[in-house]
Amino acid sequence: MKIKPYLQLTRPANVITAISDILAGVAIASFSSPLYDIHIPKAIFLCISTIGLYAGGIVFNDIFDLELDKVERPERVIPSGKVTKANATIFGVLLLTIGVIAAWLNSPVSAGIALSVALCALIYDKYGKHHSFLGPINMGLCRGGNLVLGMSIIESSVTNWWLIGILPVCYIAAITMISRGEVHGGNKNTLYFAAILYVLVSIAQLYISFILGNLLLAAPFVALHIYLIFKPLITAIGNPIGANIGKAVKAGVLSLIVMNTAWVSVSGNIIFALAVLCLLPISIRLARLFAVT
Repeated sequence: MKIKPYLQLTRPANVITAISDILAGVAIASFSSPLYDIHIPKAIFLCISTIGLYAGGIVFNDIFDLELDKVERPERVIPSGKVTKANATIFGVLLLTIGVIAAWLNSPVSAGIALSVALCALIYDKYGKHHSFLGPINMGLCRGGNLVLGMSIIESSVTNWWLIGILPVCYIAAITMISRGEVHGGNKNTLYFAAILYVLVSIAQLYISFILGNLLLAAPFVALHIYLIFKPLITAIGNPIGANIGKAVKAGVLSLIVMNTAWVSVSGNIIFALAVLCLLPISIRLARLFAVT
């Protein structure tokens, strides 16, 4: 059995961004509890969980898209025959199961959140992506749930900070709306609305960092994130062809790591923030080897 086609199915560069979600959630948990109270093995379990959940969700996305991909993207792994639909299904189920079990090793609360994320991913893959309004929200709920999964390393933090999970919903909803134009080109009004959602997320990060007294530390990371996502987005707004839309989507996905780094910086821990930022070159490198969008 060749491993590379299965890796291609999981979008490894994107999986790295999901790990950064967990680390950002762990940092948010530290808003209410000292970071040294957080156990590293539990963080590892949650990282394994998100790898399974995200990769499994991506696999099922391609399974449900098979007929469309035969026409629009026949080079993809399943329509090209590199991995059969049956084997892909087994692989996807295994990944999602690992995701839930790994979360259970942290706590039943984490397992419940992981199961919810898995269900949201499957609903999006099968139904949500075809709905122009609910689809982006559905996809955003997957990423927001992933952030809350990281927070669940300390169960009380979920109660205190779960509202922050709404912000990734806005961010991912924006990327999902943009991505609808990857093949045939996009709509400028959609791109403008996505830009507004991006700005709202950045404002929220700056506001919370101000409340916690860490504005000066967080501001550079927020500014870096804004630069990375808006440079290709402005180009796409100027000329919303498929190629430019694809670049804006790719930048939005990979820049999730920078957004999550900003969340870590909001906690006031510069070392932890820089460690999370180090995931970015890894993700970029993987993006050159495997598809992101």
